[in-house]
Amino acid sequence: MGLPKKSVFVVSDRTGLTAEELCRSLLTQFPGLHFMTTVLPFIDSDDKLSEVVSQINLASETDESRPIVFVTFVNAEYRKRIDQARALVIDVFSSFMGVLSRELNTTPSWQAGHSHGVTDNARYNSRIDAVHFAMDCDDGVNTDAYDQADVILMGVSRSGKTPTCVYLAMHFGLYCANYPLTDDDFIDDKLPEVLRPYRGRLLGLTIDARRLHEIRQKRRPDSPYADLARCQSEVRRAEGLYRHYRIPMSDTSGISVEEIATILLQQTGIRRELLG
Repeated sequence: MGLPKKSVFVVSDRTGLTAEELCRSLLTQFPGLHFMTTVLPFIDSDDKLSEVVSQINLASETDESRPIVFVTFVNAEYRKRIDQARALVIDVFSSFMGVLSRELNTTPSWQAGHSHGVTDNARYNSRIDAVHFAMDCDDGVNTDAYDQADVILMGVSRSGKTPTCVYLAMHFGLYCANYPLTDDDFIDDKLPEVLRPYRGRLLGLTIDARRLHEIRQKRRPDSPYADLARCQSEVRRAEGLYRHYRIPMSDTSGISVEEIATILLQQTGIRRELLG
């Protein structure tokens, strides 16, 4: 018998990213249920809102229990109308705006798009530049630009270097390069020459060898690249390199890119400045 199913809707007049992230974070605390989540962004007209309410009400009729709806509307009238749906409606903004408004003694702007829109062109351009840097310096390419890097991630293939670099660039505007450790780097177990001038910027990623084997097996099934013994050897030698050169090390096994990035920021002490 499968897990009990529950319909969940994320509704917003903009991207819905804020509500979706909160929704997923909260619902992970209820592993005994299977949530069928529908994200409905850019609900910014009366007709669209009417269709959404009808969709929610239909789910209420077909499901065994009423749906859950997470909303981020800045339009007060839309917030009232969505409340009429046959569902538990959780208004993400209103839950906090009253408390904040009283504490700050000021009225919120209630303008759509501030959390994920472009409100500061300089900071936005900085973030885009950081993403381009991450891609230009991916997988050991363009090492001449390493002197511009805030962080240089090193690790064996498929240990999470690229997604972590891109995440740090997109969300924090950090210039992140990454360098793949290969068999050539393990010949003498010395720090690769190209990395030696940047010892203070290096961060090492490691991963459980069996998990690495699973990831590589999906990418190249039954290949020498995915061989468990090879994975074990590469991870062991990479960790030995980190310890010998006192390079901060983070284990990426079983954790999200967001968690990896947070751990790395804590290790380095780099200022966390969320970009708009």
